[in-house]
Amino acid sequence: MAEKPKFRKPLPKRFNAAMTEEAYAKLRRFAADTGLSNNYVLTTLLEYADELIDPAAFQRCVDEMLEKARV
Repeated sequence: MAEKPKFRKPLPKRFNAAMTEEAYAKLRRFAADTGLSNNYVLTTLLEYADELIDPAAFQRCVDEMLEKARV
């Protein structure tokens, strides 16, 4: 497991988030691999989304999730 970072960015906003079991398992795995909390992993993914996400691939994933939700 990665060593816990010494610097902590303040996270003043709190909210409840619902997610699938698969998404939560991946979140926990990312957190364990990086040594960050779930909150910091989500914050990092969202703050760097423009650098991490291919817009066309993301749209395909959104469309797929919406299609699954309609069933």
